[in-house]
Amino acid sequence: MDCTATVSPESQLKHLARIDLARARQLLFARYRERLEYHAYGILKDAAEAGDVVQEVFIKAMREPRLFDEDFKTQAWLYRVTRNLCFNLVRDRRRRGAILAASRPDHSYTADPVEAVFTSERHQEMVELVARLTEDHRAILMLRYYEDLSYNEIAARLDIKMGTVMSRLSRARDRLEAELGVSVSPLLAAS
Repeated sequence: MDCTATVSPESQLKHLARIDLARARQLLFARYRERLEYHAYGILKDAAEAGDVVQEVFIKAMREPRLFDEDFKTQAWLYRVTRNLCFNLVRDRRRRGAILAASRPDHSYTADPVEAVFTSERHQEMVELVARLTEDHRAILMLRYYEDLSYNEIAARLDIKMGTVMSRLSRARDRLEAELGVSVSPLLAAS
């Protein structure tokens, strides 16, 4: 019987934090910065804003006293904070956009104005419907359809079981389909 147990990178990081907290923080940043920026970019669609969000996430992480505790789910916490900050930014951006749109007329030209209006209305309707979902359902939809993660990757990122991923995704799609009265899979893929 082999007595050598495989230790997860997160456990190694937590062990290092007991010895050298500053080095553990550096490694945490190095390990997750790029992945969190990619996650944020998938939601925000703006690289600069994604970078700003990730900086804010790491500032919050440095202030989180449980960050290196043995039973604390560090990776899940980092992704959850990133996702929440992104959703807050998207919500604020949408509010600012509505205020700006109401204050000045749009004189932009498109080849087919009817198609542009239809596409814009459909996209806005999807954004509004997704915003009405629970945080868990919004997160599942974003990870599956906008970041194109597999069920296994979603389960690992959110630190939930595969069955929970499948049921949340199914319930989120059912809710959107009930609201729209049509299948939402093609609409989610096109948004």
